[in-house]
Amino acid sequence: MLTIFAFFLASLSPVLSVAAKGGVGRLPALGFNSWNAFHCDIDESKFLTAAQKIVDLGLKDAGYEYVNIDDCWSMKDQRDPKTHAMLPNMTKFPDGIDGLAKKIHDMGLKIGIYSSAGTKTCEQYPASINYEDVDAKSFSDWGIDYLKYDNCFVPDNMKDDCQFCMTPNTTCQDTAQDKYCPAGYDYSKSKTAQRYNAMRDALNKQTRPILYSLCEWGTAGVHFWGNTTAQSWRTTGDISPNFTAILTIANLNTFTLDSVDFGGHSDPDMLEIGNAPLTNVQERTHFALWAVMKSPLLIGTDLDKIKPSSVAILKNKNLLAFNQDDVYGKPAFPFKWGSAPDWTYVPNKPAEYWAGQYKEGIMILLFNNHDTAKDYTFAFREVPGVKLGQKYHVVDGWTDNDLGCFTATGSVVIPKIAASDTVVLILKDGASCLKKLKVRGARERNVIIPL
Repeated sequence: MLTIFAFFLASLSPVLSVAAKGGVGRLPALGFNSWNAFHCDIDESKFLTAAQKIVDLGLKDAGYEYVNIDDCWSMKDQRDPKTHAMLPNMTKFPDGIDGLAKKIHDMGLKIGIYSSAGTKTCEQYPASINYEDVDAKSFSDWGIDYLKYDNCFVPDNMKDDCQFCMTPNTTCQDTAQDKYCPAGYDYSKSKTAQRYNAMRDALNKQTRPILYSLCEWGTAGVHFWGNTTAQSWRTTGDISPNFTAILTIANLNTFTLDSVDFGGHSDPDMLEIGNAPLTNVQERTHFALWAVMKSPLLIGTDLDKIKPSSVAILKNKNLLAFNQDDVYGKPAFPFKWGSAPDWTYVPNKPAEYWAGQYKEGIMILLFNNHDTAKDYTFAFREVPGVKLGQKYHVVDGWTDNDLGCFTATGSVVIPKIAASDTVVLILKDGASCLKKLKVRGARERNVIIPL
């Protein structure tokens, strides 16, 4: 495992994150995006409703702040004949985007908008290639706080000569449609990087801080250069409320995590929590994986209809605290895989054992990727950051229940984790455990923690 992982990390050559004005994007974005819930069926009222629900449901208090407009907000097939600026659809947005922005800001929230690094957006509305300065100025003038920048309708002269092989540990074979880049290829010199850097430069000319979110899909090796361009970057194709697809996307994103730190975050796409046919258990796993990978957490459901159980997942204070930690910027990493060999990509079999450090301690995730309940066991020595022989106070990350105090010797057994579910454990400093220590001495080899 270590040899494979060390080789993988060496191949990434991560770079420092690009500094954003006003410190925006230092931590993963939390908010709402319209696409998964409404697609093109959008208007001002839907965003005002979403914003009000963010407030009323306690999501604002939990840290969610962005209300993001996705595709289909502008007039189709036209720009202003004099300024060349994009024109908001005044039927959908009678007070303009700037009017909506003011209303969102008055609620103590922020607003995002959408464009594409091509000649059209994915739904064939005006996009921003060759209009970067004009559009960046419009976004700034309107009071925009966040830009999602997609990858549709790329002109032929700006298409890459080769693409990144997105399936780790495999050799992608060239086809008539796809040619893959050779080993050692510098993706930061690609035409895709040039297209996205043009908007970065245009945004940097504006006085208003705007979080820049690339939606490049990972085909141009964006995790190699995204840190020099934006504050987050899509690493995969589009998500859907299909649990197998969610696991496959999570697995792909796992192999980009070494680039993640303060100011730069791999983005495996928006959350599907609240969308059928996902079960509550599947939603828990989806949220837990996204949170510990330090991914942006953008709600993609109709907040006017969301179930309380889904809201409770989105507001989980422990996973949000890890995701938004201001002391440790790195995500959690797998410390062993489970259903697949360590650091080997099998589409819907992501790692089942994760750990990461944050200011509250060490967070451990155990994901049961099987069809039936299963016991999960790990040795303390396997968990990065654990000090053998030290006392730890263990807390259930979902319920906040006190699970007791333990000495880090031997192994931990979690019995009967439900199929598709994820257990979250927090190992906190054990200084308070002297009077209630449950495990004493090196002879205690196994700790059983029933949840």
